[in-house]
Amino acid sequence: MPMDEGITIEYTQDGTIDLNGKPVLRSKTGRWKACSFLVVYGIFERMAYYGISSNLFVYLTKKLHQGTVTSSNNVTNWIGTIFMTPILGAYIADAHLGRYWTFVISALIYLSGMCLLTLSVSLPSLKPPKCHEMDVTKCKEASTQTLVVFYTALYILAVGTGGTKPNISTIGADQFDDFDPKEKALKLSFFNWWMSYIVMGSLFAFTILVYVQDNVSWTLGYALPTIGLAISIITFLAGTPFYRHKLIKGSPFISMAKVFVAAIRKFDIVVPNDPKELYELSLKEYTKKGKFKIDLTQTFRFLNKACVDTGSSASDEWMLCTVTQVEETKQILSLVPIWVATFIPSAMIAQINTLFVKQGTTLNRSIGNFHIPPSSLAAFTILTMIITYILYESFIVKIMQKLTKNPRGITLLQRMSIGFIIHIVIMIVAFMIERQRLSVVKKHEVPLSIFILLPQFILMGVAEALLEGAKMEFFYDQAPESMKSLGTSYSLTTTGIGSFLSTFLLSAVSHVTEKHGRRGWILNNLNASHLDYYYAFLAILNVINFVFFVVVSKFYVHRADISNSLKVLEAKLTEKKISNHILP
Repeated sequence: MPMDEGITIEYTQDGTIDLNGKPVLRSKTGRWKACSFLVVYGIFERMAYYGISSNLFVYLTKKLHQGTVTSSNNVTNWIGTIFMTPILGAYIADAHLGRYWTFVISALIYLSGMCLLTLSVSLPSLKPPKCHEMDVTKCKEASTQTLVVFYTALYILAVGTGGTKPNISTIGADQFDDFDPKEKALKLSFFNWWMSYIVMGSLFAFTILVYVQDNVSWTLGYALPTIGLAISIITFLAGTPFYRHKLIKGSPFISMAKVFVAAIRKFDIVVPNDPKELYELSLKEYTKKGKFKIDLTQTFRFLNKACVDTGSSASDEWMLCTVTQVEETKQILSLVPIWVATFIPSAMIAQINTLFVKQGTTLNRSIGNFHIPPSSLAAFTILTMIITYILYESFIVKIMQKLTKNPRGITLLQRMSIGFIIHIVIMIVAFMIERQRLSVVKKHEVPLSIFILLPQFILMGVAEALLEGAKMEFFYDQAPESMKSLGTSYSLTTTGIGSFLSTFLLSAVSHVTEKHGRRGWILNNLNASHLDYYYAFLAILNVINFVFFVVVSKFYVHRADISNSLKVLEAKLTEKKISNHILP
């Protein structure tokens, strides 16, 4: 027996395996050693993605000669697709290929899209005609061939990211054993450090790449992130011997569908008061598979009918489900209201690459002989995010731990709520700055410096560091163990839906405000527009949404098994507190 216990401790206890399906040694795999390869990928991938998205609005207007609303909508629709395809990527990973192979195949698709995109801005036959008109809508339109190749490349890239985005951070979190108290405690800070590292690639994109694209060459500006992405894929593959992999556990969508179908088919069945009378596997069965058993709860009580054994349904998975399977479905359903509440803040992020950039083109961008690319101001957003991540993890969490006795300092929902409030402030500040810009235009004075936009970019960095990091960790944490990829895709799809929502809001407001011959709020010429009114409208939407978030947060019930890691941290805090009292 002692020998068996020693062998057990030597291997991971959460069911992770190597690529050959064999148990993995705890000492030689996983943890930060494995994550270092993933971080390198994350940095270069962020450089590639933001190397395209940050200046895409400028390319569409200056090179493809599209108007303000059209360009903005094309950018947000593409970004929306980028962040919606992770649902498909999560499904393929969970049900068929596993996270590793889904990621590898998707990364190669991603790279092929980047290569085609670079060719589309490089080959003379695909380059759009030059034009120097102030009103781009008067320029000759790009050819159908040019548009087809360019957008095909963009959407191939979107398909590739669908398989990489939900799996790369999830693979990272998988490197920490949930059955080991120390490793599970480390996982709590993984997402903060993950986000703080990968934004370095974003910073390079918003500074160096944007400058190269605007002032040197679009070919070089797209070729550099393409090469970077290729390097990152090679780096990821080099770390293969150190990775831990989770078993393919089947599609979460099919599992949830079985619960709904079973509950509906037994709608007239009375659920026994004693949970022991409901269908469930033994704890030994779950432990053998490295899975968690979940006790019955009384939320979404109708679904409890799915685990009532009527005798004739024992062999039909669409008629009888385990208690754990039902509870997993409930956990995913309970996330929906919080998920919906994040749509509006995600729509605000879309303004960075569209309207904020358009504002920058109307301002004085000169510092001596150097002209600042409008998209480069987003570098201040990234810098602020990095600083906020580091300060939050290194100082604020520790201070708040002492004040609140909460191992995380504050709860993830509280942290998200602060991000929601800052988004309200951002749109109020943007409204005030745009009013000031318009007043200067009306007086025919010298254009204001582009740095007048800094407050809205900096505040966006603070909001995103608090909200995006907490959002990713929250949806991963609160998703059932067998549905982690789906949980991660939840956090990504909020950005996608937010982008589509931004498209809808901009189009709707533009259409409504131009009715009956009136001058619309958003025109190709911002100096004749009322972007300030639009920002005020967005501020009001954020206030309404924040109230909704507060209400749904109040009724949200955290899933039970997450408390294990929190208890570990609570014990550490208690021990530290006791030692501080004992030691002089």
